[in-house]
This record gives sequence, structure tokens and C-alpha cells, in this order.
Amino acid sequence: MTFSSLAFLFLFLPVTLALYLAAPLRCRNAVLLTASLLFYAYGEQDRLAILLACIAVNWWCGLTMRRGRGRRAQAGLLLAILFDVGLLAYFKYGNFAVENLNVLRSAAGYPAIILDPIALPIGVSFFAFQALSYVIDVYRGDVPAERRLGTFALYKAFFPQLIAGPIVRYRDVRGQLGGRIATTEQLASGIRRFIVGLGKKILIANTAAVTADRVFAIPMDQLTTPVAWLGLAAYTLCWFRSIVNT
Repeated sequence: MTFSSLAFLFLFLPVTLALYLAAPLRCRNAVLLTASLLFYAYGEQDRLAILLACIAVNWWCGLTMRRGRGRRAQAGLLLAILFDVGLLAYFKYGNFAVENLNVLRSAAGYPAIILDPIALPIGVSFFAFQALSYVIDVYRGDVPAERRLGTFALYKAFFPQLIAGPIVRYRDVRGQLGGRIATTEQLASGIRRFIVGLGKKILIANTAAVTADRVFAIPMDQLTTPVAWLGLAAYTLCWFRSIVNT
């Protein structure tokens, strides 16, 4: 499910917003967390456990650093780094490592390692690096460790930034996770901003992407300089709009 899909615009978003506004203040984080986990599970049913494991490990490591000093805090930080970096290394570079290892094994006369292709979970880079930023900030003493698992889980899994970023620092949203009040003016401002961003995505970025894809599909020996510049400009426009919307 993408933010410009019909399922998101006409089902997920309005239902989530209605439930959030109807819920008591103390239950709103639970509504957002449930919606965020459902959002991720919609496209990654069998990978939801990876996100939950990342949440649990980094939350526990944060508490370990809060409760301990010296070596205990260092051990908590080391465990979190090993888990998060290991997560990225396995899913992003596992296939690459096996392919290169098989080249060496073949040259040495050994049989190749047979490994099923490793599918990359959506958003793994974002939630892994976000977890790293959290544990490092806690270790440095820049922020206190979050004691409530549900609040920390919402910080890690919040659907607007879960699969597309940006990487949000815990210290920047800590106060909003604990308590917030949405006024009518803020709600109207958010709706306007969402509509403007959606318009940029659909009317500008998506249109430019069609041109960029067609240019990049042309064989190199048939690509002229003006057409190459057109493809570059279209791709740059897509990238720039994505940065602006972020």
C-alpha cells in the first residue's frame, strides 16, 4: 500500500483518522500503533516479525543502558548495534556475499553454496538506522530511554515514515509521543499540506517518472544527447519532488 493508492486514500487513512479522533486521549497512541502495524502487514505479512523484533531488541537495549553504567551500558549499545547492522547486512548484502563467495569456492574447486534469494523487507533501512540513532542518543545521554514499550513501538513503526522515511530522531518527537492535542487549525493545516504533497506526487513526480522510465529503456547506441538530457531532467524532477514532500 502506497500513500497515493486508492486503498490508502479512501479506506486506510479516513478510517484511521476517524478512529483516532473518536478515541479517548489515553487510547490514541494505541490506535496509531495498531494502524501502523496493519499498514506494514498489508504488504509484508511474513516480515512483520522482523519489525517487531527490531522494536523489542532496541527497547530492551535502551532500558539496559538506562539502568546500568559503564560496561553494562556499553554491552547494551554493542548488542543493539550488532542486531541493527546485522539486520541490514543480512538482508541487503546477503545475496551479494554468497554470490562472491561462490566465485571463490568455484575457483578453489569447492561446490557452490545453495541459498534461496533473500527478499528485502520494505523499509528495513529506515527502521534499522532509526533504531541506531535512538540507542546512540540514549547511550550518550542526549535523551532518556523510553520505558513504555507501546510508546517506543509507535515511534519505530509510525506509518507515515516507516517505509519511506525520513529517519526521525527520538528527541525530536519525544514530547509528541507522550501527549498531544490536535486543534482544528492544526488539522486543517495538515490536510492542506497532505493535499499539496499528493498533488506534487501524482501530477508532477508520477508524470515525470513515465518520461524518465522511457528514456532509460532506450539502448545506449540509440540514445541521443537531447533525449538523454530529457531523461536526466525528468529523473531529477522526480527526486526533487520526493525530497520536497519529505
